[in-house]
Amino acid sequence: MSVPPPTPEEQVQLDQLYADFEAGHMIPLWTEIGDLMPPEPRPQAQPHLWRWKELLPLAQRAGDLVPVGRGGERRAISLANPGLGGRPYTTPTLWCAIQYLGGHEVAPEHRHSQNAFRFVVEGEGVWTVVNGDPVRMSRGDFLLTPGWNFHGHHNETDQPMAWIDGLDIPFVHYTDSSFFEFGTDRVTDESTPDVSRSERLWSNPGLRPLSGLRKTVSSPIGAYRWEHTDRALSEQLRIEDEGYPATVGPGHAAVRFINPTTGGDVMPTIRAQFHRLRPGVETRTVREVGSSVYQVFEGRGTATIGDQQHQVETGDIFVVPSWEPFHLQAETTFDLFQFGDHPIIEKLHFQRTYIEEENT
Repeated sequence: MSVPPPTPEEQVQLDQLYADFEAGHMIPLWTEIGDLMPPEPRPQAQPHLWRWKELLPLAQRAGDLVPVGRGGERRAISLANPGLGGRPYTTPTLWCAIQYLGGHEVAPEHRHSQNAFRFVVEGEGVWTVVNGDPVRMSRGDFLLTPGWNFHGHHNETDQPMAWIDGLDIPFVHYTDSSFFEFGTDRVTDESTPDVSRSERLWSNPGLRPLSGLRKTVSSPIGAYRWEHTDRALSEQLRIEDEGYPATVGPGHAAVRFINPTTGGDVMPTIRAQFHRLRPGVETRTVREVGSSVYQVFEGRGTATIGDQQHQVETGDIFVVPSWEPFHLQAETTFDLFQFGDHPIIEKLHFQRTYIEEENT
């Protein structure tokens, strides 16, 4: 039913009403409902690709010009989504950066509310020290720094090293829940063990120490090693070859990094997974509530996000915003590391997934 236009007298009253709303810092819902309650998610974040061959030289230039130490704390370069108004966020809930540490440099210790991890696509020679436990960083390793743990890094070689950092900085900032504290000017333990204490205690398959029976908010494991991830993915594909169920789709092996004390995600705000596709395999097109960031660990393929198609290769990083249709196609054996905000979405019971091939 059409509504008649206001009379001249009513229009004067309406103009005054809206002026009074504005003066009182109020906004009527009926003028905003289309943006506040759309029929489906309309993410401000955009699909975007950062190429490793462009990221790494820029980080190297920063290494030549920008020191590491108190003040800047880290030589970390955030990947800013072009849809988020210049903020240093990759998605509205996730922060991703390339961090670069020169030969024999030390990034001093600090701690913060934000949960963090490191993923290494190439290189070695750096140890991250988390609450006094030195953890070796090597190619393919996924390393945790849960919130409010003191941490710093030291490079024991002549060569620089780069990796990606992932944090929940935007979510913590939005909820006004951030705390930060400086630690020592170097690191509390400069030793270089091959295996950290946390791994020695917790990384024995199927075995849980009786000294650690309580549930922890984040995983107590400092590093999830590439050799274990690689073996798990390879075995899934071998079992598939033998005719038994083991993969999430034909030729698509995948694992989730978990907290052994709960069986849940490694941290309360971040999910981390790893995917391996056989050459030629194409995944189904999926939309899901929540955003993800991917880094190609090895191989070549195509990532299609919305109406954008990207040819990607080792080191490239791309973002899949909430509810954007997404699928992968492998050209070679295609390994990808993924992290996302799914634990937040699921705790709020906002999760929803739509698979296009099942609904056409």
